[in-house]
Order: sequence, then C-alpha cells, then structure tokens
Amino acid sequence: MSTYSTVRPLSPCVQICQIEPSTSLCNGCGRTLDEIAVWGAMTEAEKAPVWERLESEGYVSDGHVSKDYVSKD
Repeated sequence: MSTYSTVRPLSPCVQICQIEPSTSLCNGCGRTLDEIAVWGAMTEAEKAPVWERLESEGYVSDGHVSKDYVSKD
C-alpha cells in the first residue's frame, strides 16, 4: 500500500467509447465492459488495481483530464 496520496481523475473515460472485439477492452480508456458498468459503485480500493493496470498499459497519463475532474485516494 502506498504511503502517499495519488491524484487521479474521477474516471479514466476519455469519451472515446469503442469496445475492441478481440480484447473486450474500450479503445479509449482500457476498461472492460464490466469495469465500466460498475465503476460508479466501486470504492477507491476496488478501483486501485484497475487504475494500476490502465497506467501500466499506457491508457492513463498525467494531465489527460482537467483538474476539475480529479479525486484523491
């Protein structure tokens, strides 16, 4: 567990909502349909591994969303 606070957007959505049939991942944000469907109900702890995967796969980068749309965990 991290000892510092990470600032992330409320959602990894970048409004490019297209599911790639071969991977079942959104081309815009990298989430699965299941992750997209339950995102609003997930706790920050439940979102953390998804964020880590998206970051490691290059879907999320610093500053891609306005500071108006960030949360702190």
